[in-house]
Amino acid sequence: MIQPVILCGGSGTRLWPRSRKDHPKPFLPLVGERTLFEATLDRCADPQHFASPIVVAGEAHVHHILAQSGDDTTLIVEPAAKNTAPAIALAAAHLPPDTVMLVCPSDHHIADDAAFIAAAQSAVRLARQDWMVAFGITPDSPETGYGYILRGEAIDGGHRIARFVEKPDRTRAEEFLADGGYSWNGGIFAFRAGAFLSELATYRPEMAEAVQRSVVDASREGPILRPAASPFADIVAESVDYAVMENTDNAAVVPADMGWSDIGSWKALRDVRPHDANGNAVIGAGELIDCCNVMVETDGPRVSVIGLQDVIVVVDGDEVMVTTAAGSQKVGTLKGAVNQ
Repeated sequence: MIQPVILCGGSGTRLWPRSRKDHPKPFLPLVGERTLFEATLDRCADPQHFASPIVVAGEAHVHHILAQSGDDTTLIVEPAAKNTAPAIALAAAHLPPDTVMLVCPSDHHIADDAAFIAAAQSAVRLARQDWMVAFGITPDSPETGYGYILRGEAIDGGHRIARFVEKPDRTRAEEFLADGGYSWNGGIFAFRAGAFLSELATYRPEMAEAVQRSVVDASREGPILRPAASPFADIVAESVDYAVMENTDNAAVVPADMGWSDIGSWKALRDVRPHDANGNAVIGAGELIDCCNVMVETDGPRVSVIGLQDVIVVVDGDEVMVTTAAGSQKVGTLKGAVNQ
């Protein structure tokens, strides 16, 4: 059985004003009627493949998770936000060492569930051999907002990772796309729990020890596990990429062409939503004339747009946000988003 480990977080800034600090994007129905978190659980719900899920999240999101997940969900509440390496380690320390974990962010969109399952099965086969496995998303554009993975030697169902590449500029991203040997780093991973903790102890021994002490002294109330705050407080926050994946000699990647998006901006959300022949998408009371690639989302007032292209308009309560698609990466820097 594959053990899903769902990571929940978010400050509610990148999709402001629809996404807010107290109600960030994992818990919103942004693509279809199910929230992104619910859709993540749905992909890992087949009992033929998956065990009951473990969710790792902060205290602020507990009520959302309990409202949107089933009775079989185990919730590990992080004492503090310390990025993905400690969060994954909390789940790994809670599990038997031979358990294969499938680590999934809670706020990504995947259009092709069958391709996701196939990639997960390939990743699990490698994880059982103690590879630290990343999903390599097949790129279809020269994106500058994602990290990249260069594929190396072929192995069973995947490749060794030759190297990780930080977010490139446009020129390098175009070179990566033309090369054909690069994948996007989608932030989805598979590990054997014991192997992950062993690698973490090798490269981040203080983090590994603090996590273990925090789990040993955890309290439990029904499905909710609360690791001890004191040992966890001293951990230096770090992503799993930096703490483990870029250090280990056992890094592997499996290809995943599954209609993936991290929904990291309003442009990314626009691109995965249904749209008309001109690329326009409207949710709520909106009217578009002579527009191309325009998205409108409003929860009340009518929004009318004429003769524009690649513009996004969002009305949520008493907030109005207008941006070009190219400028949507800067939404999180707006005062309304920052000063929530």
